[in-house]
Amino acid sequence: MTSSGPDLPPTAPVVIIGGGIMGVSTAYELAAAGVTGVVLLDAGALGSGSTARAAGGVRAQFSDPVNVRLGLHSLRVFETFGERFGQDIDFHQVGYLFLLDSGEDVASFREAVATQQQLGVPSRLITVAEAADLSPLISTDGLLAAAYSPADGYCSPESVVLGYATAARRLGARIIPHCPVTGIRAEAGRITAVATAAGTISAPAVVCTAGPWSRQVAEWAGVELPVTPLRRQVLVTGPVPGLPPRLPFTIDFGTSLYFHREGPGLLLGMSDPDETPGFKLTRSDAWLPGLSAALARRAPALTNAGIKTGWAGLYEVSPDHNALIGESAAVSRFLYATGFSGHGFLMGPAVGEVMRDLYLGRQPFIDVTALTADRFIASRPRPERSII
Repeated sequence: MTSSGPDLPPTAPVVIIGGGIMGVSTAYELAAAGVTGVVLLDAGALGSGSTARAAGGVRAQFSDPVNVRLGLHSLRVFETFGERFGQDIDFHQVGYLFLLDSGEDVASFREAVATQQQLGVPSRLITVAEAADLSPLISTDGLLAAAYSPADGYCSPESVVLGYATAARRLGARIIPHCPVTGIRAEAGRITAVATAAGTISAPAVVCTAGPWSRQVAEWAGVELPVTPLRRQVLVTGPVPGLPPRLPFTIDFGTSLYFHREGPGLLLGMSDPDETPGFKLTRSDAWLPGLSAALARRAPALTNAGIKTGWAGLYEVSPDHNALIGESAAVSRFLYATGFSGHGFLMGPAVGEVMRDLYLGRQPFIDVTALTADRFIASRPRPERSII
């Protein structure tokens, strides 16, 4: 690096914008497929955006069959990540437990579980008593049933990013953090260059994996990606005595309250129905009364747990809370993977492979045609119901 900034290559076959899980997995998969000269740019440190602020959950329990496939394939990568990449990701395969307190949700999850089982996910509906055995911190008042898959769990997002980035660099990819992109040049409907704070790279292709910042990146190229940033907050408690060693990632679906083990304590969070869109990365106390009420109802033993730390991060929310994956029909070779609405980290490994296939012009190993941004132009939204 020189005093004026990073040493940029003058040309690249493809520039990836965004260094979270989507970006680094795409860089690795392209380099592993033999694409030479791949460049990835990030405005900050790798994984310092939404990926670093994720709760780390990984699962295949979704309602959309495409998401089930993406989640299941990614789970298999996480299971063998250490052997494959030489990077420990602290994977706790303790299961995901969805607590259900409405007949409508039970019916919806029953249908989703049937889809998941057909695709090879070992999920099932279980009784309230079984749920309490798995997650003894919960109160069962009002619960009707639960959905559980033992294959799900959680891991370290930072470690996953490090593993992919290191492997991509070994294969020749140029991964350049702290290099903000300032624009994209396109002529006659084709990408020609990417402008950065340190100079310009001539390139015929861009992959946008910029998370909550994807709308602006797309606008530079003349593409519309309907992605909205929305703050979500996470807290980590001090030690909680008596935690079961295999406590599942537990979600009270009706309130969106969730928790999983984090060292001797718990990581917990919940959506705030009063949150407004925006790039807000500071913590706010406005959501705490709602969080306290949800804890008192569903996990009263945690209402007195001391808070050790916490942080705010951003979801990149799409209109139907489902991902945007594809290539622009208006601007050739502008590819994108964004809008995951909170389930992006857990799909990162599979999406990296999908983006590789799209770049190489071959049919992706998972058909993501229904997830292109064009679905909103055609008024064909594809809602994902199993989100929090």
